[in-house]
Amino acid sequence: MNKYKKLAFNTVVFAIGSFGSKILVLLLTRLYTKHLSPVDSGVKELIEPTALFLQPIFTFALQEYLIRFGLDKHYDKRQVLTTSAVITTIGMLIMALIVPGLRFVPALDYLKGYSLLLIAYVTMSSFRMLCQQFVRARDMVKLFSLDGILATLTLFIFNLIFIAGLHMGVKGFMLAVILSDTLSAAFLFAMGKLKGFMSIRYFSGELAGTMMKFAAPLIPTIVMWTITSLSDRMFIREMKSDRVPLGEASVGIYGYANRVPNLISMVSTIFFQAWNMSAITENDSADRSTFYEKVYGAYESLLFVASAGLILLIKPVTAIFVNSSTYSEYGEVYRYTPVLVAAVLFMSLNQFLGSIYSATKHTKNSFWTAFIACSVNIVMNIALIPVWGIQGASVATFLSYFICYWVRIIDARYYVPFKFNGVKCFANTVILLIMCVIAIFEPALWGLWLFILTGAVCVWNYQALLDTAKKLLKR
Repeated sequence: MNKYKKLAFNTVVFAIGSFGSKILVLLLTRLYTKHLSPVDSGVKELIEPTALFLQPIFTFALQEYLIRFGLDKHYDKRQVLTTSAVITTIGMLIMALIVPGLRFVPALDYLKGYSLLLIAYVTMSSFRMLCQQFVRARDMVKLFSLDGILATLTLFIFNLIFIAGLHMGVKGFMLAVILSDTLSAAFLFAMGKLKGFMSIRYFSGELAGTMMKFAAPLIPTIVMWTITSLSDRMFIREMKSDRVPLGEASVGIYGYANRVPNLISMVSTIFFQAWNMSAITENDSADRSTFYEKVYGAYESLLFVASAGLILLIKPVTAIFVNSSTYSEYGEVYRYTPVLVAAVLFMSLNQFLGSIYSATKHTKNSFWTAFIACSVNIVMNIALIPVWGIQGASVATFLSYFICYWVRIIDARYYVPFKFNGVKCFANTVILLIMCVIAIFEPALWGLWLFILTGAVCVWNYQALLDTAKKLLKR
């Protein structure tokens, strides 16, 4: 199977496995907004990124090195899995000793009463990731996708039991994730026959050192991306303002505003799971640059068209996923969503460019470009949140991803040179931001203006999508 067909095949398989499950996860937002108050939702929205912050630190960026070395034909897959499992286990034991003390840090006082659940949450999520990434590394994409469907179904059922049924609030949410991840890890371990790849005799200290050397720059990179998300919530919770409402309830509203842009993230994640495998396996191919150019052009166009369409429909789509019948505060969520849609678009493009650093083993560049994004985000949060409140956090997030993107599109092409239309990207961005302003302030004939601008984005971008479709059909 040639590289284009394999990328298309893997993308379709991941889409089949992910689309329904991710829509189901978005529908969980409706369950949360019905049964969790804005304050409880604020705690939940702080705990989730805290877990994402801890995971790469104590697994040593498991998600990055396992897929990179697992796909590399020069390494024994038994050594890769066993060595990764040992690193992860040691990391989880260290985390279990440290986490209970975090609740005494004033800014982390929201962890009181949740420390043990947080340890279990991160541990089971990490072992599930271990199994997931190794299954992908063995090119078992169908099993990977099936697990995604089953894991989401169990997550949905456990949420119904613990939150809607037993009214356990945030603890119910955490228990649902822990149990779902446990069942998923067990399923992948059994169906993927991972036992045959895992034995202490396969542990390699030399490989562990190589993996950690590769992953070392990626740990702060992943952590900084998480800080970009967590800092928004922390600043909204802790900062004071006489002009706009802030606090834990506002954190909950901001968290749900991030849910609808996940529709764009869903498209990006499905593609990236397939693309990351192709980027690694095709790293040494003769026509690598042409491959990147064609794929990137179509990917960028798809993201702009999808984002414009989502902003056009932002109000009804938000109403589908966010239930404001119990807590009326959630009725304003849609006003904070458009800018976050634009932010997620550039986050997705950053992810694509980051795959170049991973495939070519220039992971230090991932670090310093992510550092720029994190720094911009923190500075902008401090400047904008006291003035614009939740909307300030949205704008800060967009600016951090946008600036990081322009740094990466220049830097990453030193390692994989491919043609890029900067004027087209900038024009797309301007149109999208105009749409954001219209969707937020709703001036006269705002629906018509959004429709016209969405059409303009489609016309501006259809050729790249058409060319790629023809290439796939031809091949």
